[in-house]
Amino acid sequence: MNKIYNPNKEDWKTILMRPTQTVADIEGTVNNIFKEVQEGGDSILTKYTKKFDGVTLFSNIVSKDEINAAASLISEDLKKAIQLAKNNIEVFHAAQKTAKVSVETANGVQCWQEKRPIQKVGLYIPGGTAPLFSTILMLAVPANIAGCEEIVLCTPPDKEGNVNPAILYTANLCGVTKIFKVGGIQAIAGMTFGTETIPEVYKIFGPGNQFVTVAKQIATKYGVAIDMPAGPSELLVMADDTANASFVASDLLSQAEHGVDSQVILVSTSKSVIDAVEKEVAEQLNVLPRKEIAKQAIANSKLIYVENEQIAIDLINEYGPEHYILCVLNEEIFIKQIKNAGSVFIGNYTPESAGDYASGTNHTLPTNGYAKQYSGVNLDSFMKSMTFQKITPKGIQEIGKAIELMAEAEGLQAHKNAVTLRLKSLE
Repeated sequence: MNKIYNPNKEDWKTILMRPTQTVADIEGTVNNIFKEVQEGGDSILTKYTKKFDGVTLFSNIVSKDEINAAASLISEDLKKAIQLAKNNIEVFHAAQKTAKVSVETANGVQCWQEKRPIQKVGLYIPGGTAPLFSTILMLAVPANIAGCEEIVLCTPPDKEGNVNPAILYTANLCGVTKIFKVGGIQAIAGMTFGTETIPEVYKIFGPGNQFVTVAKQIATKYGVAIDMPAGPSELLVMADDTANASFVASDLLSQAEHGVDSQVILVSTSKSVIDAVEKEVAEQLNVLPRKEIAKQAIANSKLIYVENEQIAIDLINEYGPEHYILCVLNEEIFIKQIKNAGSVFIGNYTPESAGDYASGTNHTLPTNGYAKQYSGVNLDSFMKSMTFQKITPKGIQEIGKAIELMAEAEGLQAHKNAVTLRLKSLE
């Protein structure tokens, strides 16, 4: 890990730069596959499933028999763990429901706001070496609470044409309506345009590699919304002398093992903590099954010493981490002043892994500094706010003259006439 002491403010952006992986003309590849799927439907999905996943499928639909069989392929202990996490996620997201907001803005002018679910949503769940069944909980649970009518899930098959049983079990438990064995760019394209089997959706959720990330962004050009721009996972830990170096190291490694382009950062007001964490990272790394992945991510990561808490706060807000762990004595100072973070974890006994799985908060969060503009996924992500108004005869008399004057000033005569006719009818 790279040690940096007392960096100058003008150097922060360079120091905090995210690692990038570049693949020649990703957008060109995505656009080509999108066009093919739009024109060729399921046959193109089959083509790319064979190319990228190494299997030829007779059907991309997961059958009820496959879903039922999945329940017998995972342990009862894992089922209980999934249920515990589901319960906590339901409690937290159900608490986010808001009542109708209604107000009389002027005499006889009633305005109100109500929320409605997005009818059709698509969930993308990566497979591969880390099948993220926990992300199904984070997406399908709030989608159900919101009342989404159709919840479509796409996930890549393995080389035998199967989907990880934990993914199938969790999807069924959480009320996913349709599951498809489709991954990558072609899955996002399928949910964008619809095919003979995959329904077109209105909004797409879920993480993925850089190809999936670009595909989601391209989908927005075709009228499909997405949860947020998202890239490689990242974590920033703020620690002082009260932090447990072993815990901090384990948290840094928990994100480093996601992928070689993940980034983890430690910011500290204590040089001794930085040294202790560096030693712990080296020791813990060697026993990880995914140590080769984590090792590359650690090479991109930073140990940053700053002289005081205010400098630390300002630096962290400049970075805007996806995950932000606080292990400090004066935690209230940091809590009050954090402006940019996806999710915050407070205290030595609050690992980031808790939010990934079972505390109840959502782990689908903005990365790459987008915490400055975006929220993580929450109940409102699956809903739309609709406004209503009802105006009585007295109400149109109350505000009508103002509308006429403003419409006329903008040169919109028909707008003015729509009010003038009503006012004259009341004379």
